[in-house]
Parts: sequence; C-alpha cells; structure tokens
Amino acid sequence: MANIKSAKKRIDVTASKTERNKAIRSKVKTVSKKVMAAVDAGDKAAAEEALKVATSEIGKATTKGVYHKNNASRKVSSLAKAVAKM
Repeated sequence: MANIKSAKKRIDVTASKTERNKAIRSKVKTVSKKVMAAVDAGDKAAAEEALKVATSEIGKATTKGVYHKNNASRKVSSLAKAVAKM
C-alpha cells in the first residue's frame, strides 16, 4: 500500500478511471451485440438502426480515449460490413 499522499491519490484516480472505462467498453459491446443479433435475425431495418446507435457509442468512446481511433474505425467498419452484406 502506498504511503505517499500523491501515490494514494493516483490509486484512487486510476480506480475511478478504470470503472469508467469498463462501463464504456461494456456499453460498446452491448450495442455491437445488438447489431449482430439483428443481422443474424435478418432484420435489416433493426440492424441499420442498431448500427447507427453503435457507431455513435463507439465514436463517444473514442473521443473519451477508451479506444484508439483505428480500433474504433475497425469496429465500425466490421459492423457496417455485416449490415451491408444482408
């Protein structure tokens, strides 16, 4: 355990940022699964709507620094490709 005040603060800040990042990553995974579920079900309208939501959430995660921009771009691209292939 840390003894120095600044080290204790870093531990607290890291813990809170980790929780925030986990929540954001979880949200992105959830919306991505909704897109893929709609694709698997063959519901094009629902898939396109879910893709719009997923793209927005992935973009938000990128601006918050949770995902690198290339990683986010790859995620959006793979989802869009799946929807377009329907």
